[in-house]
Amino acid sequence: MFENLMVRLRDGTVPLYLAPQAGVSESPFRRLCRGFGADVVVSEFVSAEGVRRGSARTLDYLRFDDAERPIGVQIFGADPRSMAEAAGWIEQAYQPDFVDINFGCPVKKVVRRNGGSGCLRDLDLVERIIRAVAGSISIPTTVKIRSGWSEETRNPVEIGLRCQDAGARVLTLHARSRTQMYAGSADWGEVAAVVEALEIPVVGNGDVWKGEDARRMRETTGCAGIMIARGSHGAPWIFAAARAALAGRPIPAEPDVDTRFGIVLEHARNAIEFERDEARAMRDFRKHLGWYTKGLPDGRRLREQLHAVTRLIDAETVLHEYAQELAVGAA
Repeated sequence: MFENLMVRLRDGTVPLYLAPQAGVSESPFRRLCRGFGADVVVSEFVSAEGVRRGSARTLDYLRFDDAERPIGVQIFGADPRSMAEAAGWIEQAYQPDFVDINFGCPVKKVVRRNGGSGCLRDLDLVERIIRAVAGSISIPTTVKIRSGWSEETRNPVEIGLRCQDAGARVLTLHARSRTQMYAGSADWGEVAAVVEALEIPVVGNGDVWKGEDARRMRETTGCAGIMIARGSHGAPWIFAAARAALAGRPIPAEPDVDTRFGIVLEHARNAIEFERDEARAMRDFRKHLGWYTKGLPDGRRLREQLHAVTRLIDAETVLHEYAQELAVGAA
């Protein structure tokens, strides 16, 4: 499966990735995005220490369906031995298509343990982690980085070269520094520079909000693949739009309210089935409800109603009544 992906990364197909996002890239959403044209999905990132300890919640993040393949499991941590042990256990227990190492997460609770983008303060450590993980598994190791820890140390080409030399098979660059967090703009010029410098495929990430952005990123950077993160929130159809734009076809119109609500309810049903606890699943699903309803007329009132539901039938009722009111108002 991974070798087929490598062919596509090198033949100009430009595979579209769903980014690993904590609390977002759960299995139900991954499957939904696959249905809309995501070529590759990556799990929510998981702590290597949590895997080694056998944390039930951590291991729950690793569940996936074969329909999601090709899929990577992303891990984070700062100890090479722990990362290697976790990667080996994941390969044996779950058999993903690749293991991805997170050197990009900017969140404080991850960085304060030197994980995620915190590792970028010590590139020797980055290399040791990659070598340890790659040496512990038979499936490929890939990495996701930011452009640097800070603006002063921003050097994605050096980081990328060191990742490549250590054994990374594919590199994804989110072209922001850690200190930028999610502010400002991603520097696509840095993606282009890394593409030029590296021999392995480079996947571009950052500021792909609509289908046309994917086309511009490809033309601007020459990246082998495109990873979409926040642009997918409440809009899994962005993958269909991106594929159309990359192929030079007309970009499909965004779904109307009825179609959108059908997608919402399909997603919610799958989330409940996956979680196995309806009330908990619906609480966790509220963030998706907020994203799906963004931009709709009187959306704030709708979100207030939806954020109070704990059962799927209640969400169905709220959405049905809203759609009816909208239709009457448009008549």
